[in-house]
Amino acid sequence: MPLPLSIALISYNEEKNLRRCLRSIEDIAQEIILVDSGSNDATLSIAKEFGAKTYHQKWLGYRDQKNCALAFCTQQWVLALDCDEELSPKLKKSLIQFFEQGDCDHFHGATFHRCTWFLGRWIRHGDWYPDTKLRLFRRTDGTWVEPIHETVLLSGPTTHLRGDLLHYSFPSMESYIEKIHPFAEEFFQKQQKKNWSLAATISRPLWRFFRAYVLRCGFLDGFPGLWIAVATTFSVFVRYSRSFEESTKNE
Repeated sequence: MPLPLSIALISYNEEKNLRRCLRSIEDIAQEIILVDSGSNDATLSIAKEFGAKTYHQKWLGYRDQKNCALAFCTQQWVLALDCDEELSPKLKKSLIQFFEQGDCDHFHGATFHRCTWFLGRWIRHGDWYPDTKLRLFRRTDGTWVEPIHETVLLSGPTTHLRGDLLHYSFPSMESYIEKIHPFAEEFFQKQQKKNWSLAATISRPLWRFFRAYVLRCGFLDGFPGLWIAVATTFSVFVRYSRSFEESTKNE
């Protein structure tokens, strides 16, 4: 029997990812909700293959778009996924046991680790793993917050499920580099103090490299682990440099 569960997704031209995602969850939920922002590829036809209920919504930003999908859900529980994610067999089993063993009566949500595929391998160290996410929650108790790095704000106790959520977010180095600027802008907007600091601009990137590559054993992921550590270092450098750029506009 399907679980008392809604799968919530948002999409835009996700034909390369969507079928893989839906195959991993097609037989466990009462409904699949997909809110699309105007795809012109095969996204909607793939969704209909799996019986998804599709809705159109002009792009509102990640947080608000996901809250829109949440509003269409009708089941007691929601599993929120991105189209470039899929449940591993172990996580799928844990999810089913969460309901069958009655844990759903004692908790309001559940977290699990996310593992990312990058440059031909699963990244299992450094800053990218374990990338713990809260994605399973009671519909009436959770809401999406934050504009870009959107997270679920939940009232009530949570537990942790075994198994990984598999993530195919960066098909190339370029796809990671393209996100450096929006992440830097988000960081700048969230800063309470926006005065530029040379010490922070130098020390914070160096710390992130040391933490990711040495303390969190990023070196065990081979060259991809080194690339991620260096790219993250540069990304943090850009974030902390953003305040300096802003100060030059006021001169």
